[in-house]
Amino acid sequence: MSAILSARKVTKRFGGLVAVDKFDVDIEEHSISSIIGPNGAGKTTFFNCITGFYKPDEGEIRFNGHLIQGLSPDRITHFGIARTYQNIRLFANMTAIENILVGEHPRLKTLWIEALFRTRRFVREEEEALEEARRLLRFVGLAGLGDQIAHNLPYGAQRRLEIARALASKPKLLLLDEPTAGMNPQESAEMMDFIRRLRDELGITILLIEHDMKVVMGISEQISVMDFGQKIAEGTPKEIQTNPRVIEAYLGRGAAAGLELKAAEPAEV
Repeated sequence: MSAILSARKVTKRFGGLVAVDKFDVDIEEHSISSIIGPNGAGKTTFFNCITGFYKPDEGEIRFNGHLIQGLSPDRITHFGIARTYQNIRLFANMTAIENILVGEHPRLKTLWIEALFRTRRFVREEEEALEEARRLLRFVGLAGLGDQIAHNLPYGAQRRLEIARALASKPKLLLLDEPTAGMNPQESAEMMDFIRRLRDELGITILLIEHDMKVVMGISEQISVMDFGQKIAEGTPKEIQTNPRVIEAYLGRGAAAGLELKAAEPAEV
């Protein structure tokens, strides 16, 4: 398998704080990979570097062989990268289907003048966009809820709607920032199955940040561990569970002595 995303020595500073420090990672195509680490380790900052919200101060990020660091978020979306957020960022007062239509916008081709005069091409594309939005609602398990205002949906449904909006841009790589945050164990298990479907049925590569170790260990093929902006470990779930540096990063040097990081015990990431 080849790497769809490669980062080399990516560094991001905020004044005297080095949030991401020479971080390297390769994400294999069609894989499910995770980045974990204690709070403040630099995980979301790295996501922001990938998606164009931050420009790295050093290093390079390649997607399908193309350098993307420093590009605008909309250009990176066009390349085929989409994301969700730790705190849900839906358009709360818009309907579910309207949220998805916003996500489709980068793929629409008609011009504003065609929309103004409602040309045949605009009408056809509008109908196709609506049908695609309905299809995505069905895929994420929200069939029939397209007219519901987003903030009126249950929490778990809002999470799925945010993923549907990300899918609307037809990504090749989907970044999920704590997709099971705030969920009970049953909801988390359902989200794990759903993430596998994204990879298996849609062929999308998944990279997630997650705090629930049961989810991380149960779904990931590769795990990269960050601490103070640096990668301190990388490997399979089994390798990460027993890595002394990972245990120390989560529990502290004293508390970590003689302990192993248990997959069944959640830890804040």
